Amino acid sequence: MDVKKVKRYGVLSILFFLPVTFLLLLYPATHNYTALDIVNEHVLEIEDSTLNTEASVLLKDHISVLGFFGKQPMEKNITASNLKELVYDKFKGFKKFQILIVVPKDTEEAVEKLKREISAYEDIRFWSFVHKDSVDIQKIYKSLKSTEPLDKNLATDHVFIIDKDLNQRGRIDDRSDNELAKNKPVYGLYSYDCIEVAEIKNKMSEDVRILFTEYRQKRKGEFNSETRRADDLKLD
Repeated sequence: MDVKKVKRYGVLSILFFLPVTFLLLLYPATHNYTALDIVNEHVLEIEDSTLNTEASVLLKDHISVLGFFGKQPMEKNITASNLKELVYDKFKGFKKFQILIVVPKDTEEAVEKLKREISAYEDIRFWSFVHKDSVDIQKIYKSLKSTEPLDKNLATDHVFIIDKDLNQRGRIDDRSDNELAKNKPVYGLYSYDCIEVAEIKNKMSEDVRILFTEYRQKRKGEFNSETRRADDLKLD
């Protein structure tokens, strides 16, 4: 038997079957992935007819990143820049995606300055600021599941993912593999710190992508995973 011919056919067989095997292994993962958890339901809808955009922008029927920049929006310049570069620029082309930032009234001039800082002549039409009074801002924030209150300026560096049905999305169990192996207590991820680049880049960006995948599969009738809710683990 020609050894060279056997080797050649062996290599060709490996080159043919290896991609097929990879696709077979990948197929179950794409159809049975872990959906992004619902960590809180019934987020308060944002109703405002004075938005700085032509169209009325609400949370319902959108995939939203919701933030609170407070009385001094320019102090959130780094927060806004990280959010734009690591999340907005990546998902701004997706249908129904938006970033919605709640700020107090009488901050219009500061908001315009911040928009100029982060836009750099780029398209930010899917990024809106909503001006509300302090009472309404607190009501909206209290409807969210959070580990800390707004600061004295009604601001936070944390942002929240809200789905089309006014559910807050996140991670019920955010333990690392090492923490799981050590059986550490369960803790969740309800919001994303925009000052922590690694958290936005590695966690939030991935979570938004998973949420878009969920809705895409629902449209195609391929979504068959029950979305886990915070009540399932009885977290505080």
